[in-house]
Amino acid sequence: MHPARLPPDDLLRGCEETRTKRSGPGGQHRNKVETAVILRHPQSGVSAEASERRSQADNRRVALFRLRLKLAIVHREPPETGPSPLWRSRVRDGRLLIAVDHDDYPSLVAEALDRIVASSLDMPAVAPLLGVSPSQLVRLLEKEPAALEALNRLRGAAGLKPLR
Repeated sequence: MHPARLPPDDLLRGCEETRTKRSGPGGQHRNKVETAVILRHPQSGVSAEASERRSQADNRRVALFRLRLKLAIVHREPPETGPSPLWRSRVRDGRLLIAVDHDDYPSLVAEALDRIVASSLDMPAVAPLLGVSPSQLVRLLEKEPAALEALNRLRGAAGLKPLR
C-alpha cells in the first residue's frame, strides 16, 4: 500500500520524529519550548515539518498531513486493479468531491498519480477507469500546485505538453 494511503497513526508510528525550537511569532512559548515537529519517513527519505503553531500536537498533525502529501507526490506504487473504496466514496455523478485540506486528499492524489504514471501518462485512459473525466483529475492535482508540477515534469520528460 502507498504510504500516503496508510491511516495517519500507522504512518506516524513508522516515522522518525524530531522536536525542535523555531523562532517567529508566538512569544516565549514558541521560542523556549520544542514545539516544532519534523517527521521523516525512513523508507523513502521524505520529510516534512511544521512550526507555525504554538502546540506541539498541532504541529505534529500539520507535519503529518504535509508528509502524506509529499509522499503522494514523489512516491509511486503499482495501482490496485480498480478504484479504491475511498476513491469510489468520493465520486458523485462523475465528479470527485474533496477539499485540499481534508485528511483523504493525500490518499486520492497518490491513487491518481499512481494510475496516471502506470498508464504512461494517458489521462484520457485513466479517467474513465476512476469514474471521472480527465478534467476532474487535473482539478484534483491543481488543488496542490506541487502535485500538478510533478505531473507536468513527468509529461515534459515524456515529450507531452504540460497541463494548464
